[in-house]
Amino acid sequence: MPDSPVELVAKVLTVSDGVAAGTRDDTGGPAVVEYLRGAGFEVVEHRVMADGVNEVANTLTYMAYGFNGVIVTTGGTGFGPRDVTPEATKRVLDRGAPGLAEAMRAVNPLGRLSRNIAGIRGRALILNTPGSPKGAVEMLEAVMDVLPHIVELMADATSRHPTGSDAQD
Repeated sequence: MPDSPVELVAKVLTVSDGVAAGTRDDTGGPAVVEYLRGAGFEVVEHRVMADGVNEVANTLTYMAYGFNGVIVTTGGTGFGPRDVTPEATKRVLDRGAPGLAEAMRAVNPLGRLSRNIAGIRGRALILNTPGSPKGAVEMLEAVMDVLPHIVELMADATSRHPTGSDAQD
């Protein structure tokens, strides 16, 4: 991955009633943390919380405040009645990034079972991934090539274009 003029930092939020209650192990969150670190990101925070639209929205708002980096949620993107991470995320986004969510879902036929979304709050990019470690990492792999450039653009720190063009986006 090319050097970035800004620090590549990330935060991870595991959303799961079972993990928060201690009745299930968090496998998605640690897999996301490990993958991000291996991709050159410094993971500065990893939280676990129960499902709930208001609670997740409030936590994402707090995590995004003053943060220039990537926030990855894991869990709560499926069809279960408590799977509300996308709804909570929609509440806090300033702008959507549907191309990222589409690319993430396209990596695997099971991606059709994810309702994940992606978008920006302030200078933070928020990406929803499933709770499955394999699914979460696959989805991140689908967009990792552009994440450093996105972080740079949100920090207003680049005129470099990933295609080699010097034009500003």
